[in-house]
Amino acid sequence: MRVTIEIANALLRQAREAAAREGTTVRALVEEGLRDVLKRRLTRPAQFELRDASFGGDGLQPGVALSDWASIRGEIRRESGD
Repeated sequence: MRVTIEIANALLRQAREAAAREGTTVRALVEEGLRDVLKRRLTRPAQFELRDASFGGDGLQPGVALSDWASIRGEIRRESGD
């Protein structure tokens, strides 16, 4: 099938140079590039979605600052009986 596309001059110049070096055609390079892009896009894994793992409660307890990890660890240990 014949199709017309517009390519930036600098990119076309690079493609022609690469094709000449490799003994191929610009058409072959374009087809190879399209195959690679389509393969990558069609085989992309599904986007990760973090499940909601929240639970009921009153949130952060009074006197515990998020920036104070020692206090947070102490609170966790206290609640678990360690």
